[in-house]
Parts: sequence; C-alpha cells; structure tokens
Amino acid sequence: MTTESREAAPPQIPGPRPEAEPGPIQGGRSWVIIGFRLGLGAVVAYLLVQAVLQIESVLMLMLLSLVIAVSVEPVVAWLTARGVARRWAVTGVIIGLVVALAALFSLFIPPVTSEVNALVKSIPTWLQQLHDHHSALGRLEDRYHLIAKAKQQLGGSGAGTVVNGLLGAGQLLVSTVTGLVLVSTLTMYFLAGLPTLKRFCLRFVAGSRRDRAEAMTDEVLLRTGRYMLANVATSVIAGLATLIWCQIWGVPYPAALGVFVGVMDLIPLVGSTIGGVVVALVALVVSLPVAIATAVFYVVFRLAEDYLIVPRAMKFAVEVHPLVTILAVVAGGALMGVIGALIAIPVAVAVGLFLDDAVFPRIAAR
Repeated sequence: MTTESREAAPPQIPGPRPEAEPGPIQGGRSWVIIGFRLGLGAVVAYLLVQAVLQIESVLMLMLLSLVIAVSVEPVVAWLTARGVARRWAVTGVIIGLVVALAALFSLFIPPVTSEVNALVKSIPTWLQQLHDHHSALGRLEDRYHLIAKAKQQLGGSGAGTVVNGLLGAGQLLVSTVTGLVLVSTLTMYFLAGLPTLKRFCLRFVAGSRRDRAEAMTDEVLLRTGRYMLANVATSVIAGLATLIWCQIWGVPYPAALGVFVGVMDLIPLVGSTIGGVVVALVALVVSLPVAIATAVFYVVFRLAEDYLIVPRAMKFAVEVHPLVTILAVVAGGALMGVIGALIAIPVAVAVGLFLDDAVFPRIAAR
C-alpha cells in the first residue's frame, strides 16, 4: 500500500468494547477457590489451637524445665570459664541438684512418717472415746450423732464419694510424680543442649542482624539466670528466718518448715503467704499466742520482702525498676499462673532490651 492510499483511507471509528465475562477474577482465581482456602485456613488454625490446649500442661512443664535450665546456666558458665568441660560442668550441676532434692525430701520424710504413725495409733483411742459419754468426743457424739451420720454416708452415695476421692488422690499423686520426672529429664536435656538450641533459634534471624540478636540473647539469658539466683537468695532468707523463729518459740519441725517456706517463697506473690499460714497452723501445737505471734511475724516479713528485699535484689540482678518488677509479676501470674510469675521478669528484661536496642534508636533518628 502506497502513501497516497494510506492517506486516503477513512478513519476507523472505535466500536463498543465487549462486556467482561463473569467468572475468573485476578489471575484466574474464582471466589469459590478463595473462600475454600480461607475456610481451610480457619479450620487448620482452629485445630492447632485445640491441639495446643490439649497439651497445655505438657507445654507448661517444658517451659518450667527451660526456665530451670536457664537459671542454673550461670553456674555452668562459671565452671566452664575455669577450664571445666561443659559436659562435666553440666554433670556436676545435675548431681548437685539431685543431691539437694534428696536432702530436702529427707527433711520431710521423718516428720510425715511420725505423724502418720501417731494418727494410726490414735484412731482406736478416738473410737473408744466416741463411745465414752464422759469424754469430749463422746459428748460430741451424743449431740451430733457422728457415727450414725458416717454410717449413713458410707452406706449411701458417700461410699462412691470416698472411692472417687481416693481415686482422685491417687491420680493426683501419679500425675505429680510423672510431672517431676518429666521436668527433671527435660531440664537435663535443655541444660546439656542449651548452646545448640540457641544457635538453632538464631538461624531464623537474618544474617545482617544475627550478631546483634546473639548479643541480646546472651544478655537476656544472663539476666534471667541472675534473676533466678536472686529469687533463690530471697527464698533462703525466708527459710532461715522461719528456722530461727521456730527454734526460738519451740515450734516443732523447724528445719522442715524452713525448707517448706523457702520452697514456697520461690512462688511470687502468694508463696510466702501460704508458707506463713502453714507455719502459723503448726504453731498452734505450742499455744494460741505463739500462733498469733507467728502470723504477725509473717505479715511483717511479707511486707519487708515485697517492698525491701525483692525489689532491691531484682534491681541489682536484672537492672529493672522495682515498679516494673511488681507489675510484671502480677501480670504474669494472672495470665499463666505460677510459671507466668516466674518468667515475668525475664520477659520484661527481654522487652526492655528490645526497646532500647531496636525501637528507641529508630524513634530518635526520625
């Protein structure tokens, strides 16, 4: 076609565009496929949440084991810094923990055994006194008819209640022993493989940020170990105070009660209170004034511990303000119970380090 013919050609008038056909949208995906994928994702998420809820107790025990392993890691690091191989340092720490637990149990076995034997020997005497109208138990029997009510309960639905109670107690004992064995085993594995676990987790961090993340992780682990050691130190103070108080006033089993209060004091907020109530009840064996004085002593000691000992120790160990310490423990205990209260301050430390290292510098640079 020549130039003249192209110039002579009439202009083409654009016609109406064809209407878009309904059906596929955006890359060929239909609404049915999008809805199917959303529904499938929601079902998978729901099943995952249900699975996590089913193994919640196991996950809490794993978290407790990890906290214990991180807590004793400073001791292992102190031994390895002095030329001890890590496997031998871990073995020594585990043996020390086992010996300490055995020593603690040895303090409780004699008093519990003696009290159970005394209870078994007293049962025939109590039964005889119930039929004696001149004794205190006999007068209670005449007034309230305790034996008849007990026979009625055991003869009816009470027997099933007693059996269910015994089965529940046995199940609780088995679950407690199983939990202790699981925590002990996991603690040994976590303690032995903590460096490997840390390196594996750091592989998920980008290479440009890995060094900074590793330094931050080491700082969090160090402060967590210091926090737990400070918590143990405050518990030792509570146990020694209980031992001295019981020795002065003649409360029975002072060593066992001191260990019990020290162990309970590891639980933030409520641990020392429970220990004080138990010691005050035991002090009733001596006299009512001694029990009242013991309760007052623990109220004063609790106030001193919460507002003087613990905040100062935590500020020295983890460099966290005392107000943040108290708020973190309260929030962690409300969310996750005892384990949440134990890990609340380490989490607060990690959040503070992240804010100081990543968030605040970016805000200041704007």
